[in-house]
Amino acid sequence: MKIDLILRNGHVWTMGEPGRTHALGVLGGRIVAVGDEATGLEADRVVDLGGRTVVPGFHDAHAHTGRFGLGLTQLNLSDATSLDDIYQRVVRRAADLPNGAWLIGHSYEPAGYGGGHPRRADLDRIAPAHRVWLKHRSEHMGVGNTLVLEDAGVFGIDQVRGGIIERDGAGEPTGLLQEQAQALVNDLLVPVAVRELVEAIGAAHQRYVAEGLVACQEAGIGGGWIGLSPVELAAYQTALREGKLRVRTTLMPAYETLRELNGHDTDELELGLDLGLTTGLGDPMLRLGAVKIFADGALASRTAAMTDEFSNEPGNRGVLQLEPEELRDRIIGAHRSGWQVATHAIGDRAVGLVIDAYREALTRWPRSDARHRIEHCSVTTPEHVSALAELGVVPVLQNYFIHTLGDAVLANVGPQRRDWVYRLQSLLAAGIPAAGSSDRPVADGAPLKAIQRMLTRRTADGQVFSPHEAVSFEDALRCYTVNAAHSAFLEHQLGTLTPGKLADAVVLAEDPTAVPTDSLDQIGIAATIIGGQPAHDPDALLG
Repeated sequence: MKIDLILRNGHVWTMGEPGRTHALGVLGGRIVAVGDEATGLEADRVVDLGGRTVVPGFHDAHAHTGRFGLGLTQLNLSDATSLDDIYQRVVRRAADLPNGAWLIGHSYEPAGYGGGHPRRADLDRIAPAHRVWLKHRSEHMGVGNTLVLEDAGVFGIDQVRGGIIERDGAGEPTGLLQEQAQALVNDLLVPVAVRELVEAIGAAHQRYVAEGLVACQEAGIGGGWIGLSPVELAAYQTALREGKLRVRTTLMPAYETLRELNGHDTDELELGLDLGLTTGLGDPMLRLGAVKIFADGALASRTAAMTDEFSNEPGNRGVLQLEPEELRDRIIGAHRSGWQVATHAIGDRAVGLVIDAYREALTRWPRSDARHRIEHCSVTTPEHVSALAELGVVPVLQNYFIHTLGDAVLANVGPQRRDWVYRLQSLLAAGIPAAGSSDRPVADGAPLKAIQRMLTRRTADGQVFSPHEAVSFEDALRCYTVNAAHSAFLEHQLGTLTPGKLADAVVLAEDPTAVPTDSLDQIGIAATIIGGQPAHDPDALLG
């Protein structure tokens, strides 16, 4: 038997059986043999790995590819050192734009420079002729100047359900819009043209493969404040057709894209996309995943729905983006209609409400392996951990947040709750297949950086965040491979380097077990392989 490719003389972590081996054999884009069985075959290409380490391709279970790709051409404020630095960057960018144009910046973080949010008055002063909109790193709030707020109708609105319009002592908007209040501005920026989205997807995926990513899940398209176009799926189909969609992509439609379906009374398909489309349609390259629902806000912005008030803001228990009954109805309606449900819930109150809704849905309308998810699942009590395990709910985590947002989060939740925040080891110990992800562009999306933070759990200021929640490299790798595939019902296709699976792998430039933990994020990607073909091969390793 002659096959397409043999990778030999490597240190291969299959994450399945056998656990470690030295070779892989590939035919038709799939793994057909491992170890001695692979090297005993003939192949069109035989690649000597020279002892390099090979792991299953990384899989980001929650990212915002379109937003990340668009952000590559916007003003990046992630490394701003002060408010003055932000303002100077805005001035420089405004000088390159015509009057009246939008000037969009992203990823500013007050905790990173010890200051507050930009202010409308200052933005008016430095860029009076441009529409300035600066997004916080969390993407759960942003600041606009007067031109933006006027266009958005903010001055004529008292408040927004599920959102906050911040006001000064005189009752005037400061420019800061939080949670659903951002939709006022988002409505001015969408729909983004399909062609622009196709180029953004292509630029994002170019970065993804260079970081070892072979798969990602797009966490909300088509509607709500997170969607970029009502025809967003068309952009992904076009990108696939044009060769710009380079990593396997699972798309989560926003709940707002669903509508009532008028099928037969016995169908129990209450909500869905036209023709009754639901989770799982497509193939491993492009498919529909869970439906995305929002329950609350974020920890860094103190808008996550908490049972008790934030430690540094008395009286504030965060924001539910929906009333509890409406949240329950959305979850149950989507469940009854056959969808996998992925609900954004960060605060412990929100997590509890989502767990209760999942429990009711599964009890009243049982469904085998519904595999519902909680996106972020950031503050979990011991009771929540037990419930997640009991119900088979998958938490989709972003442990890189410990580095980028950890200092602000620790200050917000206080010492009494820190052990409930950004859990990992306790979830895995309970048998819960927690999936790794980035929430890109909220955090750096390079998987090795996230994996390093799973081991060190250090914030940007060097604090160690609940060290007992640290895990081994192998467990962290499992979150970004096996568990991520499981979260999307792709475990029969992805996640391990075993016979029958798609030949999606990453060749690392160094052995991750032989370098200091603090250097894990510096390991280079020697090659990214998707379907047995090189998607990224900077040193022409694969010939």
